[in-house]
Amino acid sequence: MVASLSAPDVRAEQSRRGSQGLWLAVAAYGVWGLFPLYWPLLSPAGAVEILANRMVWSLAVILVLLLVRNRWGWVRELLRQPVRLVMLVLASAAISVNWGVYIWGVNNGHVVETSLGYFINPLVTIAFGVVLLRERLRTVQWVAVGIGLAAVLVLSFAYGRPPWISLVLAFSFGTYGLLKKRVNLPAIEGLAAETVVQFIPAAGYLVWLQASGAGSLGQGWSHTALLVGTGVITVIPLLCFGAAAIRLPLSTIGLVQYLAPVFQFLVGVLVVHEQMSTASWVGFGMVWLALLVLISDALRPMLRFVRR
Repeated sequence: MVASLSAPDVRAEQSRRGSQGLWLAVAAYGVWGLFPLYWPLLSPAGAVEILANRMVWSLAVILVLLLVRNRWGWVRELLRQPVRLVMLVLASAAISVNWGVYIWGVNNGHVVETSLGYFINPLVTIAFGVVLLRERLRTVQWVAVGIGLAAVLVLSFAYGRPPWISLVLAFSFGTYGLLKKRVNLPAIEGLAAETVVQFIPAAGYLVWLQASGAGSLGQGWSHTALLVGTGVITVIPLLCFGAAAIRLPLSTIGLVQYLAPVFQFLVGVLVVHEQMSTASWVGFGMVWLALLVLISDALRPMLRFVRR
């Protein structure tokens, strides 16, 4: 028989798992935050070609993982549930829009605006909760949403147009998250199902592109390796995130998620050198203020618990 762990040993094991989870979460959101450095390397491939390659090679990587782990029982169960299948198709469409707009935005000089989309995504998620799930908000949360809406108006003035890239990214990812919550599949299995839906149109588009001579796949081994690598860099952070999710409280993951848009913003300002007007800084400052209000509200119960 294996002796049960003593209380200090249990605490030490929990601390070790928590530390592992934190580093895994940082790795996941760090990779997502540094994506703007990768997509420009895929030139001369356009956004749609990059998106199609990402879909095709992600499925290839995931199928290898599923073969290694020999986990296929979920497929039979999923096929018996048409409602979940429909939601998966819709989730696949939402994340396809999100990926496509994100890649296009990064490769067309809108890195900062793409980061804004993921900064305001928590506010969109809250709005979905109120409108679609009839959730009740606390006063502090209403304040955060109000500041966020005012920030969008300020940024619309700064850009001379609504920040449509940010809004599409925020709403498409919010829709994706809502549908994924309803489908309730583990990360790898869920992504496998989504990429199966994406595979046929993506593969068909790549075949047509290559046959017409407009495709860039095969134009040099390094370029081809980078295109194939889109599958790897899609799956690796998801694996890290999945491992972190079972080791960390949801509240901790919720705070770490802001690493990704912070990194994206820093890449846009410090690496790509995108210009920020005074009005843009004011708008971003308002978004960050809204997020600070949300974070402080989320941390309040934890602080009460610590004081006890």
